[in-house]
Amino acid sequence: MSAITYKNVHNHFKINGHHLTKEDLCRIAYSFIKEGADFEQAVGDFLLDWFDDKSYIDMFTSGTTGEPKTIRVEKEAMVQSAISTGDFFGLEPGNKVLHCLPVNYVAGKMMFVRSFILGLDMDFVEPSSNPLEYNDQKYDFAAMVPLQAKNSINKLTNIKKIIIGGVKVHKSLEQELVKLPVQIYETYGMTETITHIAAKKIGTEAFTTLPNVTVSINENQCLEILAKNIRNEKIVTNDIVKLISDTQFVWLGRFDNVINSGGIKIMPEQVESKLSTLIPRRYFVNGEQDDSLGEKVVLYVEGETIDINNSVFDVLDKYEKPKDIIFIPKFKETATGKIMREESKKLVIAN
Repeated sequence: MSAITYKNVHNHFKINGHHLTKEDLCRIAYSFIKEGADFEQAVGDFLLDWFDDKSYIDMFTSGTTGEPKTIRVEKEAMVQSAISTGDFFGLEPGNKVLHCLPVNYVAGKMMFVRSFILGLDMDFVEPSSNPLEYNDQKYDFAAMVPLQAKNSINKLTNIKKIIIGGVKVHKSLEQELVKLPVQIYETYGMTETITHIAAKKIGTEAFTTLPNVTVSINENQCLEILAKNIRNEKIVTNDIVKLISDTQFVWLGRFDNVINSGGIKIMPEQVESKLSTLIPRRYFVNGEQDDSLGEKVVLYVEGETIDINNSVFDVLDKYEKPKDIIFIPKFKETATGKIMREESKKLVIAN
C-alpha cells in the first residue's frame, strides 16, 4: 500500500462485504445524497468532504455544555487519531467491525476513517437504539453509545472488543457489562480531540491515554490534553480530574457544574454516581441559589412525580443531600443523548 494518507484507501478496506476504492466511494456518495435515506445522505456528504481537495473537514460539536458550534479539523489529524486507536486496541487489516453510529458527528465519521486507513472490513448499518436486534454476525470491534449497549446486552458477546462513548456509562449499566466475557472500554474525548484520547476498561476507575497523548492539570484541577499527532497546542477542558500520571487520570466532574454550598464544594457528578442504582429514572443534580447557603443541592428527576424515600439519600454526605426534588416530564438532550442541564431546568420555569 502507498504511504498512509487521507488521500488513499487501504486495499483491505471493505464496506458491507464489498471492496471499494476511492472512486467507488465517491460514486456511492452521490447516490446516497440523491436517493438515500437521511442517515445515508449524511454518509454521502462526509465521503465527498473526505475525498475533496481540501486538507480539512468542518464538524459540528454536540452542544453538551453550550450552543453547538462548527470547528475545523485537519484530515491528517483524523488519520493520526485512527492510527492511535488501531494501536491502542490492536486493530489489524481485515478485522470485522460494526459501524452503527450516526455520521453527523465525529464518532461516526471516525469509524469510517479508521476503516479506510486501517483496512477494516466494516458493516455499516442504520443507526438505531438496538443495532444488534436482527444481527447475529460476529465482530472484532464496535463502537456504541450506552443506550445501544444496554439494548444489545444479550448479544454483546458476539463482539470481541467494544468501545462506549458519547455519554458517561451509568453505574447500573456498568454492573451488567462487567459480567460479560468481552473487552469493553469506556472512552473519553470530544470533537476537539477528534473523538477519544483515552479509554478505561469497564469496571475500572482510571482512563489511560492513547499513544502520543499526555495529560496534565491546571490550577482549577481541570484536565489539559497534549496530543501532538492531532494539534500542537494544549486542549484545555472544563473536566475536573484526579491526575495519576501524565498518561492516566480519573474523571470527577465538570468545573462549571461545581456547587458551592455553605463554603463546601460539591461535585454533582459524584453525587449522581452515589445515587446511580437507587433512583429508577434519569436524573441530575444541580446547584441553585439559596439565601443562607449561597447555593443548595437540587435533584431533578425525569418523568411524573413519584415518592422518593429519604433513606435513598443515606449514601450521601451531609452537604450532598438534596434540599429539593423537582420533577420534569422530559429532559432536553443533545442529538447524541446527553442531558442538557440548563435547558432542562428552563422547562420548570416554562411550566
